Amino acid sequence: MKRLLALAVLAMPGLAQAQDWSVSGRVGGVSDYRDRGYTLSDGRPVLQGEATLSHTSGLYVGVWGSGIAEYGADADGEGASSEVTLYAGWAGAVAGLDVDLGVWGNVYPGGTDVDYVEFPVQAGRSFGPLTLTAGAVWAPAQTGTWDEANTWVWGRVDYEPESWPIGLHAALGHEDGGFAPDGKTDWRLGVSAPLAGFTLALDWVDSDTEDSAAVVSLFRDFAF
Repeated sequence: MKRLLALAVLAMPGLAQAQDWSVSGRVGGVSDYRDRGYTLSDGRPVLQGEATLSHTSGLYVGVWGSGIAEYGADADGEGASSEVTLYAGWAGAVAGLDVDLGVWGNVYPGGTDVDYVEFPVQAGRSFGPLTLTAGAVWAPAQTGTWDEANTWVWGRVDYEPESWPIGLHAALGHEDGGFAPDGKTDWRLGVSAPLAGFTLALDWVDSDTEDSAAVVSLFRDFAF
């Protein structure tokens, strides 16, 4: 995956000008790392961070990381305590929609037979303060998905009027495959607000396979 990220930058003609590139990201933490309804930190707070290198053409590469509960333990009981996602893709406007196509390499340093690759796609459109987004993430059958393909489809609504001190969001997803053999539906409702240069959010996260939880997150975005 690291080689893929490098080739995505080097193979494209005309991408060498420094002024055509920008870096953005965020750093912070969550009280419980919940992904697609599942807790990946066993209900404990963890730090998270992300950095993305973007080109004016829409191409981008980046890395995302988070602490997790031990995962992929070997015969000696040693497993991964962090999750790292290396990603590349293209984002831009298509037929009036904001489209994002990519590839993710999910790596668990220290874990055994749990790394995997998946392919996300999403499209959205804004109507004033209202943004509607839908997408899917597909992973082919591989060791890290228990030798079964996996698909997660989702939709999200964001409502952020400029005159409001807060923003509202809601999401609904459904997953089938290696990570959800019997199928699983997940959802979240949340509110967010700026706070001293950070973004503070409170989400209610639930699914039909795991207990619900209130999740607090605090992040700071950066760009240069």
